[in-house]
Amino acid sequence: MARLRLPWHAWYDGKRKGGMGMTLNQLRYVVEAASSGSITEAAQRLFITQPSLTAAIHALEEELGITIFRRTNKGITLTVKGEEFLAYARQMLEQEAMIRERYGKKRKKKQLFCVSSQHYSFAVEAFVDLLREYRGREYEFHMRETETYKILEDVGALRSEVGVLYLNPANETIVRRAILDHSLRFTPLYRAQPHVFISKRNPLAEKEAVRLEDLADYPRLSYEQGAHNAFYYAEEIQSTLPVRKDIVVTDRATLFNLLIGLDGYTISSGIINEELNGEEIIARPLLVDDFMEIGYLTHAHIKLSRYAGRYIEKLCERIGNAVRTE
Repeated sequence: MARLRLPWHAWYDGKRKGGMGMTLNQLRYVVEAASSGSITEAAQRLFITQPSLTAAIHALEEELGITIFRRTNKGITLTVKGEEFLAYARQMLEQEAMIRERYGKKRKKKQLFCVSSQHYSFAVEAFVDLLREYRGREYEFHMRETETYKILEDVGALRSEVGVLYLNPANETIVRRAILDHSLRFTPLYRAQPHVFISKRNPLAEKEAVRLEDLADYPRLSYEQGAHNAFYYAEEIQSTLPVRKDIVVTDRATLFNLLIGLDGYTISSGIINEELNGEEIIARPLLVDDFMEIGYLTHAHIKLSRYAGRYIEKLCERIGNAVRTE
């Protein structure tokens, strides 16, 4: 496949031939449109009209001789060339921000970074660590704890640079197929043995380890998966086992409140943080022949920003620290 010329080459050629040449604003427009998945929504975020945004992107496509977006009834998606161009656009905008940060006296641009994750405290901790390290005065960072399939969609559509989820024998075939369909790459970080999260007041807290039959009288709590509610997108392993009491929630706070208030349980990695989850929630090993291969998703064709690279380093540190203290 012929390589797309670097944007600054195209800009230089445009100037040399007497054309207007691409602008940084056009690059920002492409980045925002790719993130939004909608021209209308992107125009609202950019505070310009939808026709103006459409015209600017169309002019850029005409100048470069490529199609950046496919237009559909459901919105816009990047073409293969568009994905390649987006990577260059992000690099140029990041370099511009670094130049302004070092030399400029004008108002700095907000720095953007997004993560999509299943409901893991270590993913949030790594995000907090990144924010504490970042010294920019203005930024817009997103931490999306969301449904499994939306994580795949977010990273595939470049709405997020990093996604955090797990694979195991029950879901691996289907989820890996979805990973390939979205042009993603999965990097494993840690193979976790299953644990149950329970309240320290739960009678099961007296046990050093828990068997499946011990859970029969307690409500099982799990996270809603929306339209993709099949077991292979569940956040919890052993999700196909029949239970008498089943509660489905959409957020971490509700789940933990119900763990405490109803003596419920949920099955997860065993990595828990008192600062984020409170002292009331504890983890006990679940004695089953299963595991969770926790890792992160990135786009296979996109170079990561410095924030994404640093976030992944923080993620590794947090998991490593948690494993060493077990």
